[in-house]
Amino acid sequence: MVSGELAEYQLSVFEMVSRSGWMAKSVLLTLLIFSIISWSIILSKFFVFKIARQEDGRFLSIFSKSESLANIYNFSRGLKYSPVARVFLTGYHELYLFQELSRNEDERRSEASLNLEVAISESDLKGVSIALNKATNREIDRLASRLDFLATTGSATPFIGLFGTIWGIMHSFRMIGAQGSTSIGGVAPGIAEALIATAAGLAAAIPAVIFYNYLSNKIRLFTTKMDDFSHDFIFMVEKNFMK
Repeated sequence: MVSGELAEYQLSVFEMVSRSGWMAKSVLLTLLIFSIISWSIILSKFFVFKIARQEDGRFLSIFSKSESLANIYNFSRGLKYSPVARVFLTGYHELYLFQELSRNEDERRSEASLNLEVAISESDLKGVSIALNKATNREIDRLASRLDFLATTGSATPFIGLFGTIWGIMHSFRMIGAQGSTSIGGVAPGIAEALIATAAGLAAAIPAVIFYNYLSNKIRLFTTKMDDFSHDFIFMVEKNFMK
């Protein structure tokens, strides 16, 4: 008799979930949704960051070797994921704009030529620097998009799981009160709901916290690279195009 009773409660996780109440299932469904969205963000960021890092390396290699800004410009237009290349495009267009404003109307050339030959003033250089800073901030925002959901998942899902834990314990006490007995048969379903909700909350929160910190650190590395490039670009402009 005892072995039969034990066998009845040796259930798999899926069986325990299927036998749980509607509130426990709602909690688990909510945690599952958080987890699926979090993993989709994590995987997409891994893909984007990997390609961005590779394209940054290709761009910086061309930038350090080429003496023609026009050639660098044409190359960088094909780099869709490189933050540094996108910052360069902004700085290049700003520099071209200031040089175009410095030309006489008769000497103004078409944008298709993209030849940078006219000297610029100190105020123009400051304008290029401001444009580079804005471009860097835009790239940081683009890289960090949706990471706030990982932070929300890491902070909220343990409490959602805790809510499921408390609900499961309350269910156990209700069963004890209804049956007037503290047998394993009366409390097991509620305890199972509580433990599953706790585990599910942690399973959703832990990866989100780990990868939020990991990806945030990667963004800091991208930011450092963009800042360093901005300084190099400003130095190059000041050296070659200042009046």
